[in-house]
Amino acid sequence: MSAERIGVIHATRLSIEPIEVSFKRLWPEANRAHLLDETLLQDRRAAGKLTPALYGRIAMLANHSADAGARCVLFSCSAFGAAIEAARAQMAIPVLKPYEAMVEAALDAGPRVVALSTFGPTLDELGEEVRAVAARRGIKVALRTQVAEGALSKLEAGDAEAHDRLVAKAAEAFPDCDALMLAQYSTASAARLIPEAKGRRVLTSPDTAVAWLKRTLAP
Repeated sequence: MSAERIGVIHATRLSIEPIEVSFKRLWPEANRAHLLDETLLQDRRAAGKLTPALYGRIAMLANHSADAGARCVLFSCSAFGAAIEAARAQMAIPVLKPYEAMVEAALDAGPRVVALSTFGPTLDELGEEVRAVAARRGIKVALRTQVAEGALSKLEAGDAEAHDRLVAKAAEAFPDCDALMLAQYSTASAARLIPEAKGRRVLTSPDTAVAWLKRTLAP
């Protein structure tokens, strides 16, 4: 096993399996150390925004991973972007937002980008990320977003198949794009149900994050 420990921080247990699937397929030797705090997402939903307390807790978890020997920290929950950026500014090791690597890969594919999510606030933050990266790279991006209504409640009730079908159904409306992003880690399993369309890449957060980590940390 690699000596390079990676801290992976979750706000929902639903994101643990998708990132493990990606690691096992793409970089099984990685030494990943998972942290789970489900109150983060509960309190984010209750507040409807990122509060100072949430900023502090995100920073605490990142520092805990670093103190435990992590060479890099990956956050898997997509509703804490600004708080993750604030924590990263104080860290001496790389800290990766859940969808950063996916956004770069999507814009590599072309300017016509679609983001699918099961949680509305994710699309707000992901949209900001896409536009910021596109501006930095000098790309005039055409971004469309869509919530797969009802999918998250199906997943939380334990019906993963119904969740994946609803996400795949939402994807049917977007055959004409360069990249289709499945925004959350929990939506990655729906990729297998989305048929190939000519010229369109289907991207998931965990696969692109693991690929980035391997390029950055693997010897």
